[in-house]
Amino acid sequence: MKVTLCVVGRLRAGPERDLINDYLQRFDRTGRGLGLGPASVVEVEDRKGGGKAAEADLLRKAVPRGAVICALDERGKTMSSPQFADSLAGWRDAGRSDLAFLIGGADGLDKALRAQAEARLSFGAMVWPHMLARVMLAEQLYRAAAILAGTPYHRV
Repeated sequence: MKVTLCVVGRLRAGPERDLINDYLQRFDRTGRGLGLGPASVVEVEDRKGGGKAAEADLLRKAVPRGAVICALDERGKTMSSPQFADSLAGWRDAGRSDLAFLIGGADGLDKALRAQAEARLSFGAMVWPHMLARVMLAEQLYRAAAILAGTPYHRV
């Protein structure tokens, strides 16, 4: 199952980008034998200032056809890492070939786009900068693959 991070904003070179790339490479290596990956990042940017609705249109275009859509949203469901791993495995085992995670810009995701998502995921009650949310998601994807592979990365 291919994984696409569809995100608003461009991330410059720096430690956040390095962390994301590292965790997604780890996810690809660990997930390959599990039917997970590869993972990619699609960055969109509304240069015309159309707000959340314009960002939503760009994000919709970035989502692969037929993909499971999971929106990162503070109102979403909080999960443990093993629960997140089970969700990935469930979508994969249901025959879904693509999974798209949506991360909005500074103002979050458009309400209509959130409603279209099959799942909504929250990293807790606090609001996180979208650049850090990318890092956290990339790490959790790798952790989920490690859990499913039975490696010692995730310790309980």
